[in-house]
Amino acid sequence: MLTMTEAAARRTALAAQGFTDPRPTTVPSRRHLLKVISRVQLIQLDSVNVAVRAHYMPLFSRLGAYPMDLIDDAAWSHSARKPRLLVEKWAHEASLIPVDDWPLLHLGKRPGWWRHYEKAVNRSPGLVQEVLAAVKELGPIGAGALERAIVGEGEKRQKGTWWERSDVKHICEYLFGLGELTTGTRRSFERLYDLTERVVPPEVLNRQVAPEDAARELVERSARALGVATEPELRDYYRLAPDANRQAVLSLVADGVLEPVEVDGWKRKAFKHVDTKTPRQVKGRALLCPFDPLIWERDRTERMFGFRYRIEIYVPEPKREFGYYVFPFLLDGELVARVDLKADRAAGLLRVPGAFAESGVDKARVLLELSAELKLMAEWLGLSGVAVGKKGDLAGPLAKLVK
Repeated sequence: MLTMTEAAARRTALAAQGFTDPRPTTVPSRRHLLKVISRVQLIQLDSVNVAVRAHYMPLFSRLGAYPMDLIDDAAWSHSARKPRLLVEKWAHEASLIPVDDWPLLHLGKRPGWWRHYEKAVNRSPGLVQEVLAAVKELGPIGAGALERAIVGEGEKRQKGTWWERSDVKHICEYLFGLGELTTGTRRSFERLYDLTERVVPPEVLNRQVAPEDAARELVERSARALGVATEPELRDYYRLAPDANRQAVLSLVADGVLEPVEVDGWKRKAFKHVDTKTPRQVKGRALLCPFDPLIWERDRTERMFGFRYRIEIYVPEPKREFGYYVFPFLLDGELVARVDLKADRAAGLLRVPGAFAESGVDKARVLLELSAELKLMAEWLGLSGVAVGKKGDLAGPLAKLVK
């Protein structure tokens, strides 16, 4: 069995996630977007918009400033000149995945979070067809407009079933989970539902993949994205079922695609893809949003970087340790600091209520690189500057540097 130091495992993971690829020196294009997607495999969606929507940030972390419509066009628009590259699907969480990966994650009516909405289906069995018919006629359409169309039509008819508005939303989510509806486009981040057959190309939609083959392909993608990972970490990337994941790992090991690895200090056996590279060093900097795939598995982040990280959105303010929406700062392969960020669009400022260094880091260099990255992020977001608050040991000197 291969052996690997903790430092080598960390460099392997960073390279797999694209942090050894140089940032473009020209305006990033679709080619750069595809390179990032080939590394991370999927981009998580989240509704929080304190600093920037989560799906925009992983590209900034890897590419630097890029036009946001690059990902908007790839995910939510389509033309003969610019075909859709990404589609929404439940993967790690609600995520953007490559269109070609749709059959790997659409395996019929397998159980999922959407099973909680079966109550609405059972309570109003005819509503599923009503929703599908309305989306076919009116889509892409938001849940609110769909509710008004269906419920309002029932009221106007004064006949038939009068559906509950909440049931319409639940049915939409149920059909999204099943893959019968997906996101046709978004408007101010509101999901506009459309029939999947109008979003996913027929040659992709009609491709049949056996469940065991899909699991195998997804585990291989997880291994490529993670670099080196334990079996539960491979499973978590696409939230696969434990048995399916274990069988896929065994199959990939037997075929020589995955190599078992012992990492110093790790209690569990790990695996790495045979094509995974381990660079001698990792240079560069990046701010990471809470939903970046490098750090979304918190136990892995702590084991790999010695960096305990928790999102504190739901922690009462007096009990927050670092802040509401904290971004770890990656510098030369280490997580060296964390900053609480908020985009104050009315004032035109990227606000930093708190800035904290990790123990043992070179604060002078961290401050220099962090201030430069914060100014770049503010410019990318169309803000005129950075304003640093008073919380944290980096706050005072950082405030001077960003002026």
